[in-house]
Amino acid sequence: MIYQNATEIVNDDVFLTLPDFLPGSDVFLKIEGLNPASSIKFKAAVNLVEQAEKAGTLVPGTSRIVESSSGNLGIALSVVCAIKGYPLTIVSDLNTVESAVLAMEALGADVVIVEEPDANGGFLHQRIALVGDMLNADPHLVWLNQYRSRANVEAHRDTTARSIDRELGAIDYLFVGVGTSGTLMGCLEYRRENRLSHQVVAVDSEGSVTFGGRSERRYIPGLGASRLPEIYSDDGSFHKVVVPENESVAQCHHVARTYGLLVGGSTGTVLAGVRRMRDEIPPGSRIVVISPDLGDKYLSTLYSEQWLNQHPTLIKERSSV
Repeated sequence: MIYQNATEIVNDDVFLTLPDFLPGSDVFLKIEGLNPASSIKFKAAVNLVEQAEKAGTLVPGTSRIVESSSGNLGIALSVVCAIKGYPLTIVSDLNTVESAVLAMEALGADVVIVEEPDANGGFLHQRIALVGDMLNADPHLVWLNQYRSRANVEAHRDTTARSIDRELGAIDYLFVGVGTSGTLMGCLEYRRENRLSHQVVAVDSEGSVTFGGRSERRYIPGLGASRLPEIYSDDGSFHKVVVPENESVAQCHHVARTYGLLVGGSTGTVLAGVRRMRDEIPPGSRIVVISPDLGDKYLSTLYSEQWLNQHPTLIKERSSV
């Protein structure tokens, strides 16, 4: 198939079965890392830019874009902005893996790294404060704001959730990681609008405030937040699971050595959420797990013995899966 540009290449129909991951049930891993930006964030990035253009917020030839990102959305926006010609600045932090920073820079983005965490050990407040300072200094700078924009939710309602329904039909459980909560909110919206009956399970990292927990230092980018995303809404229609980061690492290594697939830390977190609920899931269930990205960006962190030894809390129970 021939495409006119990279924004048209969205591989939204790839699922991998994980035999015996949860004995007695079928587990399908929805692989989102097979597109030009290598993560689920590509769909959000395309829609964020296109909706801002339709609204007149972005003006080609005049506007410049800024966004806060721990990596994947930054890479995705870098792809989109390279194609559309928008100058882009990504405000990131020390948890962002070096390969992600290099990818953004290779695509033409300017990357600003926030090095000082806030009082709770997170970086998000500091990143957003810096974005605010940049907006005040430059009237042509536009913040797409993945934490507030409906375009983030609608991207996953119209693609991610729809593709699961189209490709797999009736399922019993959908496990979704929560960062900005765009994927979760989009999947819930699709389920509600189409009157589907499966249980949605939202999975977050320990140290994140989204489910009401206390903000603490986290090391794995992708999931979790130190401030509540504006698009997040808890209406009681989904189940919540919180996973410590050492279990996320354990699942990444388990999937690599059992199924031959390198997955990112957020995927490991969501899979750990399935493990935590295994006694509550009836045999014969059909379970979908959304895998936001693959693990190639994390070879020097999650899959590195040297890096893990520098963060001993992440390997406390790594052998336990």
